[in-house]
Amino acid sequence: MHKHAVGLTFMSVVLVAACAREPARNSTSDSALGEVALVRSAELALFAPIDTQVVGLGTVPDEPIVTLGRALYNETLLSDSHDVSCNSCHPLNGWGADGRKVSLGHDGRAGSRNAPTVYHASGQVAQFWDGRAPDVEAQAKGPILNPVEMGMTDSARVLEHLRATPEYVAMFRAAFPEQRDAITYDNVGRAIGAFERKLATPSRWDRFLTGDSTALTADERAGLRVFLATGCQTCHAGKYVGGDRYMKAGLVNPWFSQADSGRFLVTRNAADLFVFKVPSLRNIEKTGPYFHDGSVASLNEAVRLMAYHQLGKSLDSAQVQSIVTWLASLTGDIPTRFIAFPQQPGPQ
Repeated sequence: MHKHAVGLTFMSVVLVAACAREPARNSTSDSALGEVALVRSAELALFAPIDTQVVGLGTVPDEPIVTLGRALYNETLLSDSHDVSCNSCHPLNGWGADGRKVSLGHDGRAGSRNAPTVYHASGQVAQFWDGRAPDVEAQAKGPILNPVEMGMTDSARVLEHLRATPEYVAMFRAAFPEQRDAITYDNVGRAIGAFERKLATPSRWDRFLTGDSTALTADERAGLRVFLATGCQTCHAGKYVGGDRYMKAGLVNPWFSQADSGRFLVTRNAADLFVFKVPSLRNIEKTGPYFHDGSVASLNEAVRLMAYHQLGKSLDSAQVQSIVTWLASLTGDIPTRFIAFPQQPGPQ
């Protein structure tokens, strides 16, 4: 049997035993939620621990490309006013999200959608809320030329700045030694994408999935049971607890705001009206405000709204809080040393 399957079978047994031993030590077990039921191995098999080495395009990114991508991710030269970088809206020391309803870009202009976290983005079905970019390499090139975000008028201006910096000339040559002219706009996207594919935050949830029954508290295990019993795993499953599919906002009960048509704006297919990419729940307690428009500040309220609009279920406050308690176990460790702000090439 596969090692992961063995771990899941083990966990289904240990989870019940552990919850039976601990009810007197946690408030959730004493609440109206009642005793935590069996979490079957088949239910846990809907999820998976993240890879210890995030890879891209079938191979481990070469170190020179990752180093270049890290510099470009933090490079304000890529914006028209030289004061905005990828890290401005997706700060890596803040779980990859800036905490704003919508981000402020070039000349302080406000965007129209909430900036999702960049952590674990590379493993998702597509990029942006509407899925208009297939991967992180393509996504990285979009904001630079967006007049609201980084404001560059065209890619030629971007390359002009990079070619005028000797350090970048050397870094591009090292990253793409097979190319005579390595400083291209596609290579800007390739480098940033290679860096982003390294951005992972392993958490206690991963330890739990691989057999460590002590990684989650009794309250968190109870919250997992409520999450599963509610049916949240219908959309939020897999390695990233989401991020692997699209779903209509307001699947059962109409969404409370219909100002954004979602993926319909990309496909012009009526079936995609109000359809958005399902976000990953990893680090969700750290990446509010929530939803595509950043309209909800409270994670408890976001959980309540999702249960009602997507599943047609009205959760009480204890059930909501129980799920939120489990969601805390998805908060991972930021790779602080890896993402520390680098010394940028060129004059400072």
